[in-house]
Amino acid sequence: MSNPPRIHRTAEVSATAYLGDATQIWNEAQVRDGARIGSQCLLGKGVYIDVDVTIGDRVKLENRVSVFRGARIASGAFVGPHTCLLNDKVPRAITPEGALKGLDDWTVSGVTVEEGASIGGGCTVLPGVTVGRFALVGAGSVVTRDVPAHALVFGNPARLIGYVCECGGRLGDVGTCTTCSRTHRIAALEPAGVGS
Repeated sequence: MSNPPRIHRTAEVSATAYLGDATQIWNEAQVRDGARIGSQCLLGKGVYIDVDVTIGDRVKLENRVSVFRGARIASGAFVGPHTCLLNDKVPRAITPEGALKGLDDWTVSGVTVEEGASIGGGCTVLPGVTVGRFALVGAGSVVTRDVPAHALVFGNPARLIGYVCECGGRLGDVGTCTTCSRTHRIAALEPAGVGS
């Protein structure tokens, strides 16, 4: 038995977008042509999903998140309010000749957010960046380069300050979570000469 998506009456969802079962799209959100959104997702108020964006299952995008063309968000990811995932490495409104830029005048370089990763509120993720599995980006960060799996980063530019578990707890020196006691094999935490 399917559980159809719920779309608020003020949301704009393209007829060519795909929405999975039990996905909820709240007021003033916009989902554009060719976007694919998995099942059990939650898109908050004013979320913008650009053309051909792909989103996995059980993804939560808080209010006013903007996800631009070329982005891929894997299942279980979280993106906090007012965060932007950008796609243009050389943003200009006009060509060198002064004409308004069109689709053929730039190269899409989308952001990738891997499984279970979380990006805090008010972040900016630059074009072409990958945020690794279960990584955690602190609120207000500007992410200028790839974030490794399980990494904890924050700041402007975002810098690595540690590692986190799937539960969000910090990993100790040997890769054991200080919250739930799960153990992890993180190469950066292993003694020299030990492979993963």
